[in-house]
Amino acid sequence: MPFSHHSHSGQFCGHATNTLEEMVQTAIAQKMEVYCLTEHMPREAQDLYPEEIEETHTWLDGDDDRPPAMSLVKEAAVVGLARLFEGYYKEATRLREKYGGQITILIGMEIDWIRPSSREWIQALLDRYPFDLFVGSVHHVHGIPIDYHNALYREAREKSGGTDEKLYEEYFDLQFEMLKALKPPVVGHFDLIRLKSDAPDASMEKGQSEDECLVWQKILRNLDCIRDYGGIIEINSAALRKGLGEPYPNAEICREIIARGIQVTLSDDAHGVDQIGTNYAKALAFAEETGFDSLVCLGPVDTPGEEDPSRFAATKTQQIGFGELKKHRYFS
Repeated sequence: MPFSHHSHSGQFCGHATNTLEEMVQTAIAQKMEVYCLTEHMPREAQDLYPEEIEETHTWLDGDDDRPPAMSLVKEAAVVGLARLFEGYYKEATRLREKYGGQITILIGMEIDWIRPSSREWIQALLDRYPFDLFVGSVHHVHGIPIDYHNALYREAREKSGGTDEKLYEEYFDLQFEMLKALKPPVVGHFDLIRLKSDAPDASMEKGQSEDECLVWQKILRNLDCIRDYGGIIEINSAALRKGLGEPYPNAEICREIIARGIQVTLSDDAHGVDQIGTNYAKALAFAEETGFDSLVCLGPVDTPGEEDPSRFAATKTQQIGFGELKKHRYFS
């Protein structure tokens, strides 16, 4: 049974396309059985994306000849994103009620761990919204997006000491902070940091320099943390459509995941209907070739006692062998 635990829509994400309902309808048309809605959380003013500032600036500008102050723009953007997120939760709830007979919809969010203060923002959202899950991700280092475009990646790299290895170290340290503080049920694109690097498909295990060895040690430390609290790591097929040779995480990290007995799931990280299920056959083949024999899928608890106490009380996991998955037309 195909599923995805990570998705975005253009209705609630500035760098995505299509409405949330169109995303759900497409997942149904493709005969997915479980689809998780995980829009980005709202962020602090200093962490706004360029498109969010530009959209708010245009809205505030109106017919006035005097451009609004940037502080006012950012303040308005933060308020606007909070309201947008409120709208997302209401729409997701409506869609689950409308399409519940055709597909299992889980409602959550993708968090952005940027600095220690991120915990307060994230916890406030978890307290306010009764989510089924959340995806724990890192998209920023030094407060700079590292997957947005090459120029910003290079800026973050310079602030880390000028090498990919130094930036990798800081990325995995931030990820470790997030893992310890929040224990996310699903860990998103574990090695996203390699996307804009000079050699995104290069080995991180067979490093020759001290810095390269230190990166690998931090990776293993983070995997140990995920194993210890019972987290799930997604095999994220978005890396393939972005030109990488392997999904997130890459094969050498996946072999360490297997060695630790950590459960993995499958996600497309779709940002539009044309990306739903994209490269799933390749991702499944990769997972099998790497040594996995099954994936897990999250779903709602049907009977009291089924819940997994290490995660959200209303959510359970189901293990699915590759033989069953291959029977679906996605993988034929």
